[in-house]
Amino acid sequence: MRTPPVMIVGLVLGSCGLLLNLVSTLTPCWRQVSRISGKPIDVVYQQGIWELCQETQSTRQRQCGLADELGYFPTQPVQVAKGLMVSSLVVTMLGLVVAALGVRCWQEIPHYLLAGLSGLILFASGLMSLIPVSWYNHDLSALPAPTGSTLEVGYSLVLGYLGSCLELIGGFSLALSLHQCCQECRRKKTTTKYPPRSQPGPATVSSRDFTPRSQKPAPKSFSNPMDVLEGERSISRSLPCDSDL
Repeated sequence: MRTPPVMIVGLVLGSCGLLLNLVSTLTPCWRQVSRISGKPIDVVYQQGIWELCQETQSTRQRQCGLADELGYFPTQPVQVAKGLMVSSLVVTMLGLVVAALGVRCWQEIPHYLLAGLSGLILFASGLMSLIPVSWYNHDLSALPAPTGSTLEVGYSLVLGYLGSCLELIGGFSLALSLHQCCQECRRKKTTTKYPPRSQPGPATVSSRDFTPRSQKPAPKSFSNPMDVLEGERSISRSLPCDSDL
C-alpha cells in the first residue's frame, strides 16, 4: 500500500515550517530601523528577539550585540515572542516524530490515529508561532525606536509568517487521517454487531457415520425332489437303435 498523499504533504510542509521558524527565531531582523538622526543615511538597525545589530549598507559591515538603550527587549511583544517561538519549535519537532511513527513508510499500512494526532500537534505549533509574529507586527510602530526614524518589517518576521502558515497547512493535511481512522472504527463495530453469515458448504458423509444396509442372502434356485424325466428315460431305452436293424 502506498503512503497517502495527505500524509506526504503534511510531513513535507511541517518540516519546511520548522526550518523557516528556526531561522526566524535565531536571526536578528524582525524590524529594520533606518534614517536614524545623527547617523549616516546608510546605517540600518536590525532588531530581533535576542540581539540588536547595526549594518552599514555601503560597506556591508555588520556589528551585533549592541546595548539596549531604549528598553526594547523588556517590552511584552518581544518577551512573548521569545517564549512562544521556542515552544513552537519544540512542539513542531514532537509532532514530526509522532508523524513519522504514524506514517511509517517502511510498512504497508500506516497508523492513521498517530498520523492524525501528529497533525493536531503541528497545527497547534503553527498557532503558537503565528500569535507572536502577528502581535509583533501589530505593535511594530509602538515598540521603542529612535525619534524620527523609519520602521520596516524585517525578513525574519516574513519567514515567521511563512513557517507558521506551512505548519498550519501541514497539520491540517495530517489531521485528515483521523477520518480514515473513524471509518475503520465504524467498520469494526459493524462487523462485531452483525457478523457475516457462514455459507453452507456441500454436505459430506463420513465413512464412519455410514452404516450399510443389511445384505440379504442371494435367493437359492428352486429344486424339485421328484425326477420328472424318469418315464421318458424308460421309453427311450425300449426303442430300437440303428445298430439293431
